[in-house]
Amino acid sequence: MPLLEETTLPQDHPPTVPVVIIGNGPSGICLSYLLSGHKPYLDTATVHPNPIIYRKLQETKHLSITEQDLEYLSEGLEGRSRNPVAVLFDTLLHPNADFGYEFPPVLQWRRDKQQHIPHLVLGRATPGGAWHAMEGSMLTISLGIWMELPGVNYRDLTNGKRRDATSDRATPEEISSYYRNYVKLKGLQKNFVDNTYVTSVQKLWGALWEVRGYQQLQNDTHVPFSLFAENVVLASGASDSPVRLGAEGEDLPFVFHSISDLGLAVSRRKLDMNSDPVLIVGAGLSAADAVLCACNSNIRVLHVFRKSVDDPELIFKQLPKTLYPEYHKVYNMMCSQTYTNVAPSSPQLAAGNMAGNTSVSLFPDYTSFPEHCVVSFQSDMKCLLQGNNSLKAFKISMALVLTGTNPNLFFLKGQGQYLGQDPTKPISCTQNPIDIHPYTFECTKEPGLFAMGPLVGDNFVRFLKGGALGIASCLLKRLKKKGKLISNEENNFI
Repeated sequence: MPLLEETTLPQDHPPTVPVVIIGNGPSGICLSYLLSGHKPYLDTATVHPNPIIYRKLQETKHLSITEQDLEYLSEGLEGRSRNPVAVLFDTLLHPNADFGYEFPPVLQWRRDKQQHIPHLVLGRATPGGAWHAMEGSMLTISLGIWMELPGVNYRDLTNGKRRDATSDRATPEEISSYYRNYVKLKGLQKNFVDNTYVTSVQKLWGALWEVRGYQQLQNDTHVPFSLFAENVVLASGASDSPVRLGAEGEDLPFVFHSISDLGLAVSRRKLDMNSDPVLIVGAGLSAADAVLCACNSNIRVLHVFRKSVDDPELIFKQLPKTLYPEYHKVYNMMCSQTYTNVAPSSPQLAAGNMAGNTSVSLFPDYTSFPEHCVVSFQSDMKCLLQGNNSLKAFKISMALVLTGTNPNLFFLKGQGQYLGQDPTKPISCTQNPIDIHPYTFECTKEPGLFAMGPLVGDNFVRFLKGGALGIASCLLKRLKKKGKLISNEENNFI
């Protein structure tokens, strides 16, 4: 991403905004909705299946959830997020979802224009964030209804499309379209500034933040901007920088870190059934998608991953087979079509027949290498793999390293590392998320700086909405105390 020279920024006094949100994906969109005066109340026509939370909600049903004590409401709840407010909001929007039920939300939304907090949402593309760049044909890991944001039914916007047994899952194309339309339907466009790149966020005097960057226009010119913000929200997700192996030769031109590069090679017919195998590294869903893409194109695959196939942390063990048959197909191959120590120069390897149980192979030209790692990539298109007490060399056509992504917080001091739960290590959505207050999502080390979504460990849309609830609740209470609510004016900050 091109950076703007600091000296090209205007030197006059920039405007002050109560809240600047960096990132216009589902995190930023949901928070904008709550900051625009939309408040969740208990729908008295519904009954929550959890009697304890239902009793608590009844006690203060005249108050919106954002005005209530989120710690009290969250107490005792359990779910698949480490953040208690995320679990709370999820159970209000999708009661008992983890038990396979599809109960209606117990919330109703009311708009209170006097509770609007002026804010800006800065994003590098149109609203929807990284969803616009994802492969259009793959199904999402989550159910379509779990991808929806408050107040707009996902199925209503997708015309209730049904495909097959996995019909409740959606494609990234459908999801990105939903998010774009959501912003329009809810009248949030005035809060969003598209094609905007933030290059610097610095703490100034009097608890103000300075946000600098530029907006890229259609003619590829860059218009710089500078803002003061009372509060900054990091909602930029985690898809900026692919995790690297650190292996020798990883920068060679046949080594890639995005599944889109495989799709491009297939579409351009640079790979076919006669090509040397494609090496795929990783045991997550991106790697599984790459395996499916290659196998469906009759391209041979060597699949390398560090974990044992019995590792309980493998994502496949958390997915119901009926909803995710294609991923269980990959997992079946990972278990049954493992490398059997065929000599690298043998005819079987040359033919791609390296599996231990080829008679029942789902894709006979697939071979897995559990508990292996890449030692090096070599300029002669060979890779060296390390297994248990053995080294193996293979000639490949290309390599895809799909072991996850990390956020790129280059615009913060020290790339934001000091904000992590372990400040001695880089921010990682899985290993070292930003350390936040559990009920406000404010960074423990920086008052006035908030974080949500993957940056705090909530990688699923279903749970990142809790960050919006926590932040909106905190800001509404603070600004109400200061008497800084409310503005019905248009945002003319940029």
